Amino acid sequence: MLNEIDLSRADLNLLVLFEAVFDEAHVGRAADRLRLSPSAVSHGLGRLRRLLNDPVFLKTPRGVVPSDRARALAPLVADILQRVRGVVAHAAPFDPASSTRRMTIGAPDGVSAVFLQPLLADLAERAPGIAIGIRQLLPAPEEAVDRAWRGAFADLESGTLDIAVIPAAEAPLRFERRTLYEEDFVLVMRPGHPFASAPGVDQYCASQHLVVSLSGDPHGFVDDVLAREGLSRRVALTVPNFMFACAIVPDTGLLCAVPRRFAARYAPRFGLAIHDAPLPLGHFRLNAFVPKPALMDAGTLWLLDRLGEVGARIGTTAA
Repeated sequence: MLNEIDLSRADLNLLVLFEAVFDEAHVGRAADRLRLSPSAVSHGLGRLRRLLNDPVFLKTPRGVVPSDRARALAPLVADILQRVRGVVAHAAPFDPASSTRRMTIGAPDGVSAVFLQPLLADLAERAPGIAIGIRQLLPAPEEAVDRAWRGAFADLESGTLDIAVIPAAEAPLRFERRTLYEEDFVLVMRPGHPFASAPGVDQYCASQHLVVSLSGDPHGFVDDVLAREGLSRRVALTVPNFMFACAIVPDTGLLCAVPRRFAARYAPRFGLAIHDAPLPLGHFRLNAFVPKPALMDAGTLWLLDRLGEVGARIGTTAA
């Protein structure tokens, strides 16, 4: 958009002005948004036209419309300003009480649904302006459990995620790990399911099952547990997340393995019965991961500490 010669006479405020006029399609409304006079906005548009050698915005009886070149430049300008705002936000001293940053946490929904409510309660008290985005994470089919979460680590390194909370025990050395709490799996089913009256391995294997799988792959970690015992089951349905599973199970004869603390919080809301599995389905730790360079960002470190506090409280509460 700007060559090296142009940069010597460019003003970043002109991009802010461009964004406001493009969004508002009106000089007066853009002036109000920027807290400038309409004449100041008009003067800025004149400078922008000379800089770009283009009309940029054309007057109409109802306001202004962007030129073809302005339409093409709009997403580029939005990206530039987003990056600049990110740099400024990270450079400014972090004050949770006044910060309006938005940070993204990735986790399986069976995990985020457990830590999110207490985390939001903490933020409401300590950092009411901070916004949180939750990204759904589920493992990729891999024989090595930790490799199943390689996508989460890639998202952390790309900056798509600020923190990932996943049941991975290990990570490359370039990541910091914080253990939040420990978890295992229980079964949820409709009340009166035949398994409840004969909760043994035979009845379990004879039942039909629902598996939570983002990819739709019906083979889950439970199948690996059964295979080690020379057993198998029939997977009748896959769905992409645990909450969807809880919405489906009450009207079916399906069994579904879900995290214990998730089941304790949400199974009653869906009218589901909870039972222990007839054989251990695995015990794991929920760990929060961030790239080590991100620990230099006071906001990310602050949020990681809050997750650690929330996880400690969850870990001491009976599921």
